[in-house]
Amino acid sequence: MTGRMAESGTAIGIGVGPGDPELMTLKGARILSGATVVAYPAPEHGDSLARTIAAPHLRADATEIAIRMPLSGDRFPIGAVYNRAALEIGAHLARGEDVAVLCEGDPFFYGSFMYVFARLAERWPVQVVPGVSSLTACAAVTGTALAALTDVLTVLPGPLPDYALRARLIETDAAAIIKVGRHLPRLRALLDELGLTGQARYVERATMDQQHICPLADATNAAAPYFSMILVHKRGTAWA
Repeated sequence: MTGRMAESGTAIGIGVGPGDPELMTLKGARILSGATVVAYPAPEHGDSLARTIAAPHLRADATEIAIRMPLSGDRFPIGAVYNRAALEIGAHLARGEDVAVLCEGDPFFYGSFMYVFARLAERWPVQVVPGVSSLTACAAVTGTALAALTDVLTVLPGPLPDYALRARLIETDAAAIIKVGRHLPRLRALLDELGLTGQARYVERATMDQQHICPLADATNAAAPYFSMILVHKRGTAWA
């Protein structure tokens, strides 16, 4: 916990996991069941995935704060959106109310909550409840161990330019490529160039009802959904 205001409420960032509601932690579910104010990221239009995951644990009388923002990679994060959210959350904290702030996956693994945390932590008490990350969820559903023994595992954002991705893929033993989206064809071509296509698995919407898993060579669509990842291990399997 960090913070400055002893009499204020506490902001609690809760990782709700990758999609399956049963992958929420017991601690996260317990805190949510008593939370009277709940904030969560949401697209500009439509439902919030984080709220949908957490819905079984929300109080019917809870005050809800939807942090609506564009979620496309070239426009996220939006500082003004988080500034407004921090002010709204801070108003509740100033009244002594705790605020549960939901985050898909884990709050500090590329999670949206980090931007809220940065704006609140200097003034208000803040706690973080870790969640199951997309990285470990994708490994589990594909039956793909991420790394073993002295392996180096590298997490690579797909929007990185080819030269940067190439250099890191050459050096590492295993990689998880995240934020695939429209970059899927380019990433597929790069892994093929490096002779790694046969050691790569593609997964989208891990743990959700629409989950899809296949060898990367079979992922021939022109773009991937927001929730997608490519897992690569140069030995094929970490235990080999």
